[in-house]
Amino acid sequence: MSALHVQMKSKITMRTWVALTAALFLWASAYAGIRVGLKAYSPAHVALLRFLIASLVLAIYATQAHFRRPRWRDVPRLVLTGVFGISFYNLALNYGEVSVSAGVSSLLISSAPIWIALMSTFMLSERLTLWGWGGVFISFIGVAMIAAGEGGGFHFSPRALLLAAAALSSAIYIVMQKQLLETYSALEVTTYSIWFGTLLLLPFGVGLIHAIRIAPLGSTLAIVYLGVFPAAIAFTAWAYTISHGPVNRMSSFLYLVPVLAIGIAWVWLGEVPRMMSLLGGLIALAGVVIVNIWGKAAGGIMKASAPVRSIA
Repeated sequence: MSALHVQMKSKITMRTWVALTAALFLWASAYAGIRVGLKAYSPAHVALLRFLIASLVLAIYATQAHFRRPRWRDVPRLVLTGVFGISFYNLALNYGEVSVSAGVSSLLISSAPIWIALMSTFMLSERLTLWGWGGVFISFIGVAMIAAGEGGGFHFSPRALLLAAAALSSAIYIVMQKQLLETYSALEVTTYSIWFGTLLLLPFGVGLIHAIRIAPLGSTLAIVYLGVFPAAIAFTAWAYTISHGPVNRMSSFLYLVPVLAIGIAWVWLGEVPRMMSLLGGLIALAGVVIVNIWGKAAGGIMKASAPVRSIA
């Protein structure tokens, strides 16, 4: 295959950018949605109810989309994506947010692109230039400023370790997902991951029916929203995104999630961001720009961007 042909295949389309934008905005809105849900539900119940709803939405769609059954040899990897990307990640995130401030939570979760960059370098043969690594750490500094501005400083609790583990779990999920997308469509990988992850959450369902009965409508509707949009739709959009672009480059945009989350919480919950948070957001944006303009290493990016099966 000629270099020109590879370069054409590696071009990121407008459809991919739209999918990425949708995933980022919907995931950013999840922070406010989880906070509303936790007012009436336990962290485990929020995770289970959210993904029961997501599983139902995807099951309805699957009856119309003629999904392929996974090969038996791929089932263990699909189960592991459910463990790392759905079950463990959401339990750790929800329990961590009970006592850790939103700012510090955003910092810890937003460390995921650094872990992704490290793992994709060894597992997917993707490469970042020195400029790219510089952009990653500039974005991390910006997110740290957001954490300081929103949290009134860094006050870690033991549950902060859960959030750090959630970030690492998310990175493992994304790298494993990229490998599976060489065989399955974005929607298939997302659906099987969510179904397996939801099954593993079922043991935490004791008392969920009673919780639904006594919970205020607003909290329940917030979890319904989390299940349909930041779960079913956003996870599918993200899978489509990384199936059509290099993981390192696409993952750099995850630094925008806490920036967007502050704005959404401002509108939804009335939480006004501080000046340091706004400045940190600008720095995080600058890091993303650096990664995407000067951070590509041609050989690794093109190799990782070879065409794979997709929704289309």
